[in-house]
This record gives sequence, C-alpha cells and structure tokens, in this order.
Amino acid sequence: MKYKFCPICGRKLIMRNSWDEGDVPYCPVDDIMYFDLPKPCVVVAVVKENEILLMKQSYIFKNCKVLVSGYVTNGETVEETVIREVKEETGITINNIKYLGSDTIPKSELLMLTYMADYVEGEIIKSDEVELVEWINIEHAIEEMKEDKVGKRVVRKVLKEIGYNYIYSEV
Repeated sequence: MKYKFCPICGRKLIMRNSWDEGDVPYCPVDDIMYFDLPKPCVVVAVVKENEILLMKQSYIFKNCKVLVSGYVTNGETVEETVIREVKEETGITINNIKYLGSDTIPKSELLMLTYMADYVEGEIIKSDEVELVEWINIEHAIEEMKEDKVGKRVVRKVLKEIGYNYIYSEV
C-alpha cells in the first residue's frame, strides 16, 4: 500500500528523506513517516506421501492448477493463516508446517510467504471459491502449474526438502 494521505488527520502527505530508505511519505502534523506496506499472503504445499495438493481457481490462473494460498488477517500469525486457509479451502488438517522462504509479486504488492505442510487427516471438502481440489503425484505437479511461477518454485523447494531425486527443468 502506498500512502498518499495521512490515515490519522487526512492531510496530503509530503515526501521526506528517511536516510537509508530515501524519500518516504510524511505527515508534518502528526510527525509520522508512512512506509509502503506489502500485502502478506501464504502459499502452502500440502504433502501426503508422494502426492501434493493442487487446486483449480480460474480467477487466479485460467489454465493451470495452484497451491493453497490466502491473505494473512490482522491479529493472526502466519502459521495460523496456513492452517486456516488449508482448512477453509480443502477441509483437511495439516501439521509439520515448515517455512520455505518468500517471494513477491510487485505489481500486486504481494509478499508471499511460502510453506510446506504434512497432511494429517480429513476428506477433501472444497470451498465455493475453489473449482477443484485433488491430490497429484508430486512428479507431475509442475506440469499442472503452467502459469504459476511462484507455485512451481515452491514445488521445487518441497522436492529438495524431501530429498526427491526427480529433476525438473526450469519451466
């Protein structure tokens, strides 16, 4: 989020040098600098033996499948978001949540925090925002994710984490 007006007093912000961050929107009335805020979201690769959970959500990508993802809510830890999003979108329970790193999508100001987790229990019950949820053999996951560059990077990290020897090209 890029601030143009002070959220406290409503005045138009001016640019002020903040030394190491360069020029930053500043409110001289409230004496506050407003740094850009990315929108944090999670991307979760759920693994069950040699399978990974993929979903179809045409509003994200028309011609490919994706991993579970969602926005972090105020007052919620990122780990709580991981658990909640998987439960909301698929109905299943997970554990052994492991942070894999972060990624960004600058045009949409997204900070994507990527995770892997183990399937624990439950039958798939897809939410209304999801067209399809299914387990895919992990060897074929990247082929199903043609448009999703971030998702493919997450799958590659998962394969490395589990010591999988199958080599994927950088498609």
